[in-house]
Amino acid sequence: MQLTLWTYEGPPHVGAMRVATAMTDVHYVLHAPQGDTYADLLFTMIERLPRRPPVTYTTFQARDLGGDTAELFKDAARQAMARFNPAAMLVGSSCTAELIQDDPGGLAQALKLPIPVVALDLPSYQRKENWGASETFYQLCRHLVHKPASEKPAKARPTCNILGPSALGFRHRDDVKEITQLLKQLCVDVAVVAPLSASVADVQKLAEADFNVVLYPEIGLAAAQWLQRQFDQPYTKTVPLGSHATRDFIAEVCALTGLPVPGQDPEHAHAPWYAKSVDSTYLTGKRVYIFGDATHVVAAARIASQEMGFEVVGLGSYSREFAREVRDCAKRYGVEALITDDYLEVEDQINALQPELILGTQMERHIAKRQGIPCAVISAPVHVQDFPARYAPQMGFEGANVLFDTWVHPLMMGLEEHLIGMFREDFEFHAGAAPSHLGSTRPAAENLAPASAAAAPAAPVAAPAPSLVTDSIQAKGLTSDGVKAVAAPAQAASNQATWSAEAEKELGKIPFFVRGKARRNTERFAQDLGVATITVETLYDAKAHFSR
Repeated sequence: MQLTLWTYEGPPHVGAMRVATAMTDVHYVLHAPQGDTYADLLFTMIERLPRRPPVTYTTFQARDLGGDTAELFKDAARQAMARFNPAAMLVGSSCTAELIQDDPGGLAQALKLPIPVVALDLPSYQRKENWGASETFYQLCRHLVHKPASEKPAKARPTCNILGPSALGFRHRDDVKEITQLLKQLCVDVAVVAPLSASVADVQKLAEADFNVVLYPEIGLAAAQWLQRQFDQPYTKTVPLGSHATRDFIAEVCALTGLPVPGQDPEHAHAPWYAKSVDSTYLTGKRVYIFGDATHVVAAARIASQEMGFEVVGLGSYSREFAREVRDCAKRYGVEALITDDYLEVEDQINALQPELILGTQMERHIAKRQGIPCAVISAPVHVQDFPARYAPQMGFEGANVLFDTWVHPLMMGLEEHLIGMFREDFEFHAGAAPSHLGSTRPAAENLAPASAAAAPAAPVAAPAPSLVTDSIQAKGLTSDGVKAVAAPAQAASNQATWSAEAEKELGKIPFFVRGKARRNTERFAQDLGVATITVETLYDAKAHFSR
């Protein structure tokens, strides 16, 4: 078994918890050892929910393995029923409890509880979190959905369900609000949103709607396909991520309902105009690398290429269930998809491609920080900062605005920091200058010392010992925000050329997000020519060589 520091997905029972936590009256009894309650922290600390998940753990210990662990599970199920009084109950095992084969489903059925009990068979050693959420929602639909009346009552407007949003989902709360508003503008009413904020009664009436909107195929697609097979209920295939996809989504909904397609975008659809503005066109052709769940990767590649004018140089996903779709997407951009759940493989590919922007998960954010590359998070797994208090959808026209800001600002800020570095010796911008927005009303920082201190004789101060790291950082003009942190080696390798002070200073004028690539290319160029010391001339010779 490979040990790892980070994982893109948790075990499948965490996916089941996401569905149970999203719903209002479902309880999950999980046969698990003491310690598996760590999963509660995902919801209370990262998503910042005001309540703990509706999960009861058996929390058996090592000494319990010699006794009757099955009785522990039955006691836990009885207590959960008495305490929480849910409308339906999920039962299953964690990866560790799976090994003792206590059969939670059979044990729960033997209790003859007065509510629907859905047994989950989630193979922890073959499947992952998103599949667990998809299978849980699918099984809930199979056990709970009622067959609609043979003749549906006449409706003034068409209705749909929104399937897929769950707890711990990346911007699911805001996406649901945005797409619900969009559907209402098209004169389509949303009957049920599931599993997020849905009750058992809501799930029971899913088949009464005219069609389903699948926002997150990783979670909602299996249930939507089952509803189509059982009740001839169509579902949308387009995920409205980006301006182009949102227009396609609108056209698909109108085709399903017979409604007219709107003639133009709404007034708040700013992203298309922004992408064509002067401030953005100089970013055209930026090399971008994309990694995340399949839905967001495929959508992000289209947005980056068709709406932002970027060049997709690499993409990949950890969603093995959707590997075919990701590979088909990669072919459209002339790249080979990386399907892996090993972040070290992703880091190796990023190092090889040297993109100018990374669109990924929180793992790629850490990789980008080490490489000094701008990064925007587009997909789970995410950290607490990706559950903002503000309204920040990813889907619909407002979502396209948010995506534009999220993706373009890291590039613009990188250029701004580069300009600050270039003019750091200017009389207006050097470190001792007064803040420019205060004009001449405030003295420079070095003149703020009190008069008494100025009158006192200065005590002799020992000169600080030279620091290789400090000298290197000053020579390169790096800022102190940690993005461009460097560590100077104790001594250069025997076969590696050294840099002259003038060359280091000239290298510092290059924007930080391509500085690493420029350094590596120059060192490789010098090594090929047998140059021992890299000068400014060597730097520009290397630039000319690699520009051909």
